[in-house]
Amino acid sequence: MTTQRQGPLAGLKVLEIAGIGPGPFCAMLFADLGADVVVVERTEAGTDSLDLGSAQIANRGKRSVAVDLKTPEGVETVLRLVEQCDALIEGMRPGVMERLGLGPDVCLARNPRLVYGRMTGWGQSGPLAHAAGHDLNYIALSGALWYAGQPGEAPVTPPSLVGDVGGGAMYLAVGLLAGIMNARATHTGQVVDAAIVDGSAHMTTLLLALQASGHMQTERGQSLLDGPHWYNTYRCAEGGFISVGSLEPKFYCELRDKLGLADDPQFDKPYDARKWPQLRDRFATLFAQRTRDEWCRLLEGSDACFAPVLSPGEAAAHPHMRAREVYSLQDDALQANPAPRFSVTPAGRPGAIPRRGEHNDIVLNEWTVERDVPRCPVVQLHSASHAKE
Repeated sequence: MTTQRQGPLAGLKVLEIAGIGPGPFCAMLFADLGADVVVVERTEAGTDSLDLGSAQIANRGKRSVAVDLKTPEGVETVLRLVEQCDALIEGMRPGVMERLGLGPDVCLARNPRLVYGRMTGWGQSGPLAHAAGHDLNYIALSGALWYAGQPGEAPVTPPSLVGDVGGGAMYLAVGLLAGIMNARATHTGQVVDAAIVDGSAHMTTLLLALQASGHMQTERGQSLLDGPHWYNTYRCAEGGFISVGSLEPKFYCELRDKLGLADDPQFDKPYDARKWPQLRDRFATLFAQRTRDEWCRLLEGSDACFAPVLSPGEAAAHPHMRAREVYSLQDDALQANPAPRFSVTPAGRPGAIPRRGEHNDIVLNEWTVERDVPRCPVVQLHSASHAKE
């Protein structure tokens, strides 16, 4: 019997063809918000990617079916599941799903209302469509990486956040939800081509607006969001780091007051880019004189636009994050709880991480109850009693 799911997407059925990175994250987001997400995994762990086993947090709240997609029986099993779902998520290179016999044309023929989500780095078309790549490469090409660094230094990328999650998974989620809304109105499905180069480029819109207005220069360290002393991070006495982002004049005045610099004329022209290198050095010297905790006691909660730079573990223990219950410990792993939040249909706690093939019998019975689904031998071998990996 189907487990009662909680959240605004309860009742939605999503089929995920197991992959890595943004596709699984997008599917996890759907599961977090109440959708019934079934992930189709290989019958055995592959050697071409990192297998996290029971630590695969991106699989939380999903149900796992293990199928051999290299057999006709395995492909037919997946197609029978396709008939019952609202959306499909796949993250293969262009052409792989077609070669498997699970491309958009085949799937839409079986389910005309299906929204077929394709997640890639370069997109389904273009000169680089079939090339290998990762998060860093995609955001490098899209322009999203350009400002992530200091003048004269190599850019530094936040691992997987800007590309895989921001430009990839989130844009795929928006595309799928838009496609599902349209399918419910028109009874017609479609293909969503979500490319990290597209999404991460789209994410630069605010920077492009600043550039168009003359407030963002091409050269690093010369613009409002990457050069000023009042919008930066600094090392503290014990080696920790803090951040200040006093962009508006009233917040900058608050920061000066808190730091005892209200009467120092050197800080009177915060938008004079010629002074930024010198004033960054002064701030660096000043913040290095106290520990991060000392700066927190002085600045946190004020309008100086301040926050300590925390590790995920430290963030989970912070009073504000604890009060909002942003993190929790589940399956012996620190996890971020579902977001965003809903007043009428709140999401539940993160679901359990399934074992590979744990839900074969249950899902095949529930999702294909109207049809006699052929069971290939490898499917029957991977039942709920299979050892946890």
